[in-house]
Amino acid sequence: MSFKSRGGGGGEISSKSLTSKKWTFLLCIGSFCLGLLFTNRMWTMPEAKDIIRTTGTGENKMKLVSSDCNSRIMTEMQEPKSIIGKAPKTHTTIQTLDKTISSLEMELAAAKAAQESILNGSPLSANSKITESHRKHKYLMVVGVNTAFSSRKRRDSVRATWMPQGEKRKKLEEEKGIIIRFVIGHSATSGGILDKAIEAEDRKHGDFMRLDHVEGYLELSAKTKIYFATAVSMWDAEFYIKVDDDVHVNIATLGITLARHRSKPRVYIGCMKSGPVLAQKGVRYHEPEYWKFGEAGNKYFRHATGQLYAISKDLATYISINQHVLHKYANEDVSLGAWFIGLDVEHIDDRRLCCGTPPDCEWKAQAGNLCVASFDWTCSGICKSAERISYVHRRCGEGENALWSATF
Repeated sequence: MSFKSRGGGGGEISSKSLTSKKWTFLLCIGSFCLGLLFTNRMWTMPEAKDIIRTTGTGENKMKLVSSDCNSRIMTEMQEPKSIIGKAPKTHTTIQTLDKTISSLEMELAAAKAAQESILNGSPLSANSKITESHRKHKYLMVVGVNTAFSSRKRRDSVRATWMPQGEKRKKLEEEKGIIIRFVIGHSATSGGILDKAIEAEDRKHGDFMRLDHVEGYLELSAKTKIYFATAVSMWDAEFYIKVDDDVHVNIATLGITLARHRSKPRVYIGCMKSGPVLAQKGVRYHEPEYWKFGEAGNKYFRHATGQLYAISKDLATYISINQHVLHKYANEDVSLGAWFIGLDVEHIDDRRLCCGTPPDCEWKAQAGNLCVASFDWTCSGICKSAERISYVHRRCGEGENALWSATF
């Protein structure tokens, strides 16, 4: 009995086990099918046209990026060329602005100095009373020809060669903006025979500029200082020139040369030199203050040779304002160089301002390099200039038509 009851119980267990296995198998198959269905929906393959579109968009993007890079490279390559092209114009603009500012500063300083002079009770000189026509007219240059009481023949030779006379001189002033005057002061005995001779000569030619200065060879530095101060008060010019009366000058060539530097505010133009400082007494060009220039055998700082040099308006105004404190050395060209040595001044060394007499200036003229000024170094001017300057003028002169056809 007991055995049967055990056997019957085991059959029930085995039937239940078979049933559960079937359901498990069916459940697995169902899960598998559901899994396939879910996977197919989530991992749908894109169409071919979508792939092509995506690829095309990428190519376009690559093309855009590439073209953008190329355009940037080209722009960067062109930018330096553009900057280089604009650089000269920018430099010229800066120079012009610098000159304008410097001119305004100098004019303001000059006005203040004049006002202080009036307030202090100092009378204005006759040359300081500028006419309205001079105030309104702007000149290119004022050429001061340094002369002496004993140099009448030299002055006549200059009038007969490179310095226009009468109506032509007036035309030169009005049309070309060029003033030319012989520069001279007074004798030690004011109103004496020497002064009366100059006054008579001036009445005849009207080409003198009289300075409030006592003439003397050892006073050339003082004369130079007074000349620039007086000239800048009388004429509003861009350049002021000092030249000796034994030098031949081509006026048109001088004007063209200076016009190239008109945008610069402070220029000092001439044949720059650096000669020895002569300590020995009794020799020509002896320097009493030689000890200021260092040890024996030293040379001067660079400065323009005294036969001819030019300075811009700002520098002439500077001399006018500070004339009472500017130190004078024995040699006037050294003095002028000393006044500028500590300033922001551009020194321009132009060798055409110091050519030799024929054949030197003649050869240069034939080569198309016309000289501004000619003289003999051995004589510090044209040797026997009263007799020889006409010869130099024939050989090396620019011709009268050159002056009237020139544009500055």
